[in-house]
Formats: sequence, C-alpha cells, structure tokens
Amino acid sequence: MKRTKNQSRKRIHMRVRKKVNGSAERPRLNVYRSNNAIYCQVINDLTGHTLAAASSLGMTGTNTEQATAVGKLIAERAKAAGIENVVFDRGGYLYHGRVKALAEGAREGGLQF
Repeated sequence: MKRTKNQSRKRIHMRVRKKVNGSAERPRLNVYRSNNAIYCQVINDLTGHTLAAASSLGMTGTNTEQATAVGKLIAERAKAAGIENVVFDRGGYLYHGRVKALAEGAREGGLQF
C-alpha cells in the first residue's frame, strides 16, 4: 500500500522528534502547515504544556507574508512569556517556503534558535 504525503511527513516528523526535545530553558517551536493556514506553538515537552501559540487565521496577504507575520507574532508572545531561546521543530516539512518564512519572522522578532 502506498503512503500518502501526510503519512510520509508524519514518519519524518517522528524521526526528527527523537532528537528534538523542548525543555523549560529551551522549549520547542513546533510548526503545522495546512492548505489554508499555518500554526505554531512553543511547547515545554517536560510538562507537556503549550507556553505560546499563534496562527494565520484571519490574516490577509500571501501565504509567505502570513507566515512571516505569524513568526513575528509567536516571537512577541514567547518574549511576553519570558522565552528567548527555542528549538525549532519544522514538523516534518521541508525548510522551505512558508516554514522558512515563519522561522525568519521569529528570528526577526527576537527568538534565538
């Protein structure tokens, strides 16, 4: 049986997650990309709590512009929660396009990874 694109992405994500863990000092910045929106969360994996979250729902502009805006928004919300350093989890997606734009927006907003 042939794997779907999403099944392949989930396999890649699980392989990456074996190595990438968020802690209280450096939580994990997780990215999820759908056809309509892009979502991200800052997660402390030791406690399983989401510390900050942002999405492109209700935003206007091109997809990459929205992703950059979401990156800046998550950086602002993470700094408000007292977070400066994060571990970037691309969620099994290629570091390209919207995922790259979100990461660059978060760096512009002041997050270090």
